[in-house]
Amino acid sequence: MIRYYTADRLITGDRGRCIRDGGVLVDDGLIRWAGPDKEVPRRLRRESEHVALGPLTLLPGLIDSHVHLALDGTPGAMDRVRTASQDELYAQMLRNAAELLCAGVTTARDLGAPGGLGVRVRDTIRSGLAPGPELVVSGAPLTVPHGHCWFMGGAGVGEQALRQVVREQIRAGVDVIKVMATGGALTHGSAAWEGQFTEAELAAVFDEATRAGLPVAAHAHGTEGIAASLRAGVHTIEHCSFLDASGAIVPDHGLIRRLAAKGVYVCPTISVRFTKHWDRRTPDRLPALPALYRQGVLVVAGTDAGTDGAPHRAYVEGLIGMARLGLPPAEILEAATSRAARALRVETLTGRIAPGLRADLIAVEGDPLHDVTALRALRLVVARGQEVRSPSQPLHTDEWVQ
Repeated sequence: MIRYYTADRLITGDRGRCIRDGGVLVDDGLIRWAGPDKEVPRRLRRESEHVALGPLTLLPGLIDSHVHLALDGTPGAMDRVRTASQDELYAQMLRNAAELLCAGVTTARDLGAPGGLGVRVRDTIRSGLAPGPELVVSGAPLTVPHGHCWFMGGAGVGEQALRQVVREQIRAGVDVIKVMATGGALTHGSAAWEGQFTEAELAAVFDEATRAGLPVAAHAHGTEGIAASLRAGVHTIEHCSFLDASGAIVPDHGLIRRLAAKGVYVCPTISVRFTKHWDRRTPDRLPALPALYRQGVLVVAGTDAGTDGAPHRAYVEGLIGMARLGLPPAEILEAATSRAARALRVETLTGRIAPGLRADLIAVEGDPLHDVTALRALRLVVARGQEVRSPSQPLHTDEWVQ
């Protein structure tokens, strides 16, 4: 079925661009035409079913650049992964993927699940057997024995062992290699501020992935791990917290300038945990995001969904957290759409509203270029040209921020 969607505002995903009285024609899962409604060819209008969204804003489907579908977002989520069966985790991942989609996330990057579950879930969704966003997936994160997320199965010691793990994941069909450059707070006995690998080991991971044409995403909380990841040549840095041993966040401005100069994408993983506890944070516990933004680092939106206190349905609260940290709405929307698509290497498929791209769209009440809280009032979700949520099924904040 060919559908022609019109709305009072059309945000294309090209930085800050908003078309008044815009329209998007969707045919066979792709965007066939987009622009001012008055310019749509008459023949295309006649051939399509018209969906008039009236005062709503139409914009690209959102992208969460950092999720964990195997985790359920409640306290103790990481511990439960260790005891759950593969079948239980597979079912949970499909449920969480459906939650993401209903929250307006039409593309997501899953950065760590046991074994080959990420690939299995990705392929199930692509086959049409289950609802969910288009997925870009890693395998089990590369880590050290008893290091962060060791129980997912990606532990290795030394350059050759790590190269072998990367090769196995490539054969399994992953889209990205995830490496834990530092420890993490959610693994008992792991220190988030400490580096886990030598520079030679990180370089070996990057080299092996690059040979296969795959990007590397590095989990890095401490400054040492951030700097080592940058030197290794990774494509994205996750968290980028500048965390020290006391738990304080101490941005290294020289390192931030190098991140900007190298064009490394940074996903600071701002989630609903931040917005819920905004008033309790002291200045030295605030995320480094404002410093990253001011220095021109390529920031992308991602929530670490699935980890304790970050349910998949609460994606938009992370964007609101970015606004509270001082980022303007146009910057946040770009970080959640077109720039995120470039970071995930899917910009030729999605991230903007333009002819030839996948028909991934959402519609919301209000104007998110003025106030990103408008994204809470989700009225329409279209993924691959299929309506997931129609205008008659509004989604409001109290349904998913609990």
